[in-house]
Amino acid sequence: MEHHPAAARLTEAATSAVQQHGTGNLLRILLLVMILGCVLTAWFLLRGYKRKDD
Repeated sequence: MEHHPAAARLTEAATSAVQQHGTGNLLRILLLVMILGCVLTAWFLLRGYKRKDD
């Protein structure tokens, strides 16, 4: 398994946030990112169904 320094930094930042502020803020951010990802995915998939009847 390859070591990724960026992933290690993200993990360290998440661990630091949990230790300082508890899990509430981390879960809020995670939920927001998940919702935005779902909206963008739905928009991307559904935009192909639009028809132009000229």
